[in-house]
Amino acid sequence: MTTTRTSPAPAADALVVGRRIRHLRTARGMTLEDLGAAVGRAPSQISMLENGHREAKVSVLQRVAAALGVPVGALLVDEAPSPRAALEIALVRAQRGPLLSSLDVPEVAVGRSLPTDALTALVRLQEELQRLLTERAATPEEARRANAELRATMRAQDNWFPDLEDHASRLLAAVGHPGGPLSQRTAEIAAHLGFALHHVHDLPHSTRSVTDLEHRRIYLAHDAADPRSPLLQALATQVLGHGEPRDYGDFLRQRVETNYLAAALMVPQDGAVAMLREAKEARRLSVEDLRDAFGVPYETAAHRFTNLATRHLGIPVHFMKVHESGTLHKAYENDGVAFPSDALGAIEGQPVCRRWTARVVFAIPDRFSPYYQYTDTPSGTFWCTSRVQSTPDGDFSVSVGVPFSHVRWFQGRETRERATSGCPEPSCCRRPPEDLAERWAGRAWPAARPHASTLAALPPGVFPGVDQTEVLTFLERHAPAR
Repeated sequence: MTTTRTSPAPAADALVVGRRIRHLRTARGMTLEDLGAAVGRAPSQISMLENGHREAKVSVLQRVAAALGVPVGALLVDEAPSPRAALEIALVRAQRGPLLSSLDVPEVAVGRSLPTDALTALVRLQEELQRLLTERAATPEEARRANAELRATMRAQDNWFPDLEDHASRLLAAVGHPGGPLSQRTAEIAAHLGFALHHVHDLPHSTRSVTDLEHRRIYLAHDAADPRSPLLQALATQVLGHGEPRDYGDFLRQRVETNYLAAALMVPQDGAVAMLREAKEARRLSVEDLRDAFGVPYETAAHRFTNLATRHLGIPVHFMKVHESGTLHKAYENDGVAFPSDALGAIEGQPVCRRWTARVVFAIPDRFSPYYQYTDTPSGTFWCTSRVQSTPDGDFSVSVGVPFSHVRWFQGRETRERATSGCPEPSCCRRPPEDLAERWAGRAWPAARPHASTLAALPPGVFPGVDQTEVLTFLERHAPAR
């Protein structure tokens, strides 16, 4: 049985709901103490609810609505109860958002003592700042915005895509896959879909595979360590009917879908969920066990765990892939962990706290055993398991973490490794100690070694980063004689 979580009613925005409750409470002359007593909650809890710091369960909203003499639906209308409340909501959202946070702007208390004209001016200033930033954004900023939007979509559905799971189940059933690791059946899936495989020595350097749609051929590098992923991703594009991407956001969406479907084929949902539920019941959940059971790379197992953990196990989770330089390569979260982000809400390329598991693991000499650590952060305490993997682009750590309240289900929960992170506060790890800063003031000039992508614009073309001339020349060279 799928584990479900008690949640607010659909489409309920915690901040708007809170302001509607405050508006109705004050209109009826009730204090926080009055409303708290009526619903059996402390005044401080009612205050957190009104300020949007806590999402109320449906049962609590029902008691609040009854105490205020309105139907529950009156609290869930997605509209501010007054022009003043709309301004307050806008300012609170702005102050909690990545733009003002990244600028280290002092937070203004949004209460009745804040004059309406000052409130209006602050909201307008924030809107103008956002407008100017958007207006001046170049291609890399557009890419970062697209990444942030896609991550929000993934978070909203717990990174679980039921349509893609159905596609995977049908394909596996069509080739009679009995479960467990997917090996030679990748070729059977290709044949089932009408494609022939060709392993070549001259695959274009900017590609992982090339598909000849005219002759139904898929070309792969002859020396690929594990050709399953590029092959299944190429097949996924055809199964899902992807066309040429309309823009970078569409390109990212297609990439997520093909990666997801490929992983769902290599780690089928039914077998994986059964295994994970058994492991949860025994309190021995482990990404390594998932990896070994299905014979996939650790990163694939970690990704797949995030697909299934929340929807099927009721466990919120986060995932990180961090380069050895300390920059965040890609990540996902629905458990409240606060990733570093820029003014656009993008996380790619941002520096990760030195005290987080994803950074500490690089200094661990044992690369064969998983590394576990608890980290106390401003947004809560999280437990994380992490491994380092080597690639042509350097070493990366791949990490999976959960809030402290869910660690009881995992192997490694007994670790005594613990760290405290104050990031994004600069004094945590970004600002050097005062004595060192003073000692070397004006005496140091480091030469940065940034990634090439840091300063480069997004490569042009329908398929970003792909040399189309090289690809078409390759296809012409390998096409059957007419």
